[in-house]
Amino acid sequence: MAERSQTAPEAGNDLGNDDTIGGNVNKYMVLPTGYCGQPKKGHLIFDACFESGNLGRVDQVSEFEYDLFIRPDTCNPRFRVWFNFTVENVKESQRVIFNIVNFSKTKSLYRDGMAPMVKSTSRPKWQRLPPKNVYYYRCPDHRKNYVMSFAFCFDREEDIYQFAYCYPYTYTRFQHYLDSLQKRNMDYFFREQLGQSVQQRHLDLLTITSPAGRWSW
Repeated sequence: MAERSQTAPEAGNDLGNDDTIGGNVNKYMVLPTGYCGQPKKGHLIFDACFESGNLGRVDQVSEFEYDLFIRPDTCNPRFRVWFNFTVENVKESQRVIFNIVNFSKTKSLYRDGMAPMVKSTSRPKWQRLPPKNVYYYRCPDHRKNYVMSFAFCFDREEDIYQFAYCYPYTYTRFQHYLDSLQKRNMDYFFREQLGQSVQQRHLDLLTITSPAGRWSW
């Protein structure tokens, strides 16, 4: 029942060979150890195969607890911060603890009251989790790496829930925004292609002029 996108493991990952992370999880169903029956409600399905998604691995620690591993940035395997994934096939009133176990940063706003974002099919507006349910700490069970844990209770079985580090802002959305600016034919706004990314996406050079000079981003 478990599937993963077929991506080669990231080279240079400092988590060690036993923790090598490949592509994003793809409709990955987590079944209890030794379970041989048909999948049922409460056997969570994780997915991150969508734009801006990031979740490379899921380990079930107990009936209620899951260790989640995020993928490193492209061309920078030591930088691991962003996560964005969905969970479905939940059971009403099912309580879980998700541990993001391989953060690369020692300092985080999660230590100062920031909380992950959540939305669901029936509640499409992003909301922050209650800060009292979020913990950021150094964990001896994960080589003293910093771990962010949060508790959550699923309340609607038919919903698909999405969790993210912060408000997602995709490349596609950004391109639509630049297209809308370009269509306005503003004299002080210039857009040109600077190059392409490793994944063959356009890299835009924006030039904004004013009587005082010119700035580029």
